Amino acid sequence: MTYVVGVDIGTSAVKVLLVDLEGKIIDEVSRPLSLSQPQSGWSEQDPEEWVKETEEALKELTERFDEDVSEIEGLSFSGQMHGLVLLDHQYNVVRPAILWNDTRTTKQCQDIYEKVGEERLLAITKNPALEGFTLSKILWVKKEEPENFGRAATFVLPKDYVRYRLTGELSMDYSDAAGTLLLDIEKKNWSTEVCQAVGLPVSFCPSLVDSTAQTGTVTDADTGLSRSTKVFAGGADNACGAVGAGILTEGKTLCSIGTSGVVLSYEAEADKDFGGDAHYFYHAAPDALYTMGVTLAAGYSLSWFKVVFAPEEEFEDFVDGVEEVPPGARGLLFTPYIAGERTPHADAFIRGTFTGLDTFHRRADFVRAVMEGITFSLNESIEMFRKNGKTIDTIVSIGGGAKNEAWLQMQADIFNATIVKQKSEQGPGMGAAMIAAYGCGWCDTLAGCADRFLEEAEQFEPNTQRVETYKRLFALYQKVYHQTKELNEELKDFRK
Repeated sequence: MTYVVGVDIGTSAVKVLLVDLEGKIIDEVSRPLSLSQPQSGWSEQDPEEWVKETEEALKELTERFDEDVSEIEGLSFSGQMHGLVLLDHQYNVVRPAILWNDTRTTKQCQDIYEKVGEERLLAITKNPALEGFTLSKILWVKKEEPENFGRAATFVLPKDYVRYRLTGELSMDYSDAAGTLLLDIEKKNWSTEVCQAVGLPVSFCPSLVDSTAQTGTVTDADTGLSRSTKVFAGGADNACGAVGAGILTEGKTLCSIGTSGVVLSYEAEADKDFGGDAHYFYHAAPDALYTMGVTLAAGYSLSWFKVVFAPEEEFEDFVDGVEEVPPGARGLLFTPYIAGERTPHADAFIRGTFTGLDTFHRRADFVRAVMEGITFSLNESIEMFRKNGKTIDTIVSIGGGAKNEAWLQMQADIFNATIVKQKSEQGPGMGAAMIAAYGCGWCDTLAGCADRFLEEAEQFEPNTQRVETYKRLFALYQKVYHQTKELNEELKDFRK
């Protein structure tokens, strides 16, 4: 028997999966990560913590492994997107990493539009200038921390830095590069035009590789793995989540509810035009892309609410009774804008609301309202895709939103689509393991790996009556953003 390992460098944890030839998860380890938020809208992590926790997780995994570690043939990565890791000429970290959910760079986004041109930027990168993207972070450091920027020689994203520390080889795959706002999507290389416009040498960008490319072996880290273990580039968490959910052919769609929320649909070509409201990124699958919409604070909205009002409870107890609350949470409506929003409203200043609060509301009503609000936000992307000609009738649900049957049924009713739950849902970590399996030659294609590794557990069908109820509620939900935008802009001066 031989095995592969999938490593997922998330925002809240490092997760490691050991997978056998049939796609069975033999063992898994999760180690928490800390988050630094020194100011409102800021979000940072120490890259050394990613390395330390990854090494410790792999050591824990290998210490429990009762066969020769040389049987672990390959390893690959999934990683949180957009985060900026600045490196000096010796590839030492210059400053803490600025993460995907950091919103300090509004001014730099405006500068990008002024220097590149909004239409030209969309034509080259297929994506708008958003606070979360890597380029705006680079320009913020250049403006606000010139000493740090002067020390920087290149940059990578989180999983790339961990992979470098394990192998000694530095590169970035196309799925993560597409989220930097520096990649020419059609030409599939770094954009000289964008780099010159914002004052960056193209040499500042790292070398590019396919997600399935081998990028060395485990030679430079204390992991317990054999030094002959092959390491493959891996991909962005959403791309790997799509691989791990089998979103590998035209028409397949994914809903992932983690810290952020994602609706992702497979694309063979970059030929649709969403006017910057949705994203085109490269897939981890060879020669493929995906269309994506994002809710910044999806699962984070629910975990925030739990931490504030029920910090000691287990999640299962916290959501108990939600299924007894009728659709619409007895007239309570929540918008999950607690960290700003991304799709379809790229707005760093908007904040969340509870609307319709009444004395008869109880905690279960609030919990259901939060879950519905998250799902309404994701439905904004689904409806946008449908209006642009995509047929979306079956959606694979992964992440926290797939761990509760009431929430799965809620998704079926709000999305008006069949929701598929997988038997063993591991999302990005499984996708990373499948990339390693494909790289090791276990399957001829990633789709072949999906056929072998993935198994459907159950389906949730939309209820006609609730679909109609949620259509009315969704129309009300869509009004809240516009009716609170000005108010939230005025309130921003009071946030500490």
